[in-house]
Amino acid sequence: MKDLPSMERPRERLLKCGADALSDAELLAIILGTGTKGMNIVTICQHVFQNMSLKKLSRSPAAELMKIPGIGQSKACQIISVFELSRRLETYTEEPKRKIKEPEDIYKYIYPKIREEKQEKFMILCLDTKNQIISDVTIFVGGLDFSIVQPREIFKSALLESAASIILIHNHPSGDPTPSREDIIITNRVIESGKLLGVHVWDHLIIGDGCYISLKEKEYI
Repeated sequence: MKDLPSMERPRERLLKCGADALSDAELLAIILGTGTKGMNIVTICQHVFQNMSLKKLSRSPAAELMKIPGIGQSKACQIISVFELSRRLETYTEEPKRKIKEPEDIYKYIYPKIREEKQEKFMILCLDTKNQIISDVTIFVGGLDFSIVQPREIFKSALLESAASIILIHNHPSGDPTPSREDIIITNRVIESGKLLGVHVWDHLIIGDGCYISLKEKEYI
């Protein structure tokens, strides 16, 4: 960035005007630091945003990022890392464990982790006896064929975590969280299996585009 006039350099502008005064390209330039021979870092970052939105950038794999001129392996890893930290911040809590009291709590916890998924993703939240989150576990990713998502796989993870109860979660990449017939069938099958194993199935949340449906709230289960 030394080839730029001092007051056009992103770092100097950030210190003088604050981070919110900088463009996406300037903020990314500060993160990546240096350009390449014949191309300064601001130009590289402007080129990044000419080719993709911030949302797309946040989910692009390293191989796709490295197709952009000036973005090598190291810079691709820096980009992926900063967005992953951002996602983790959205679910961060200073409490030792987050407690689930209602479906809205589930949604607020899981949405940042699942909102940009382009494939269906089936997960469970494992809870302790106080309804505090022990962990979230991905069971399956891909075209969601419910013949593949078997109760034994779900409860294997739950038992390994010593969960007292679990919450089923999956997304609809179409953006519409309306449950299908198969969604309801697999949920009830898992509930019955849980009764035999002594693991309560608390709810099944289907995540759409900025919205969700709780099968428990809607009395599908």
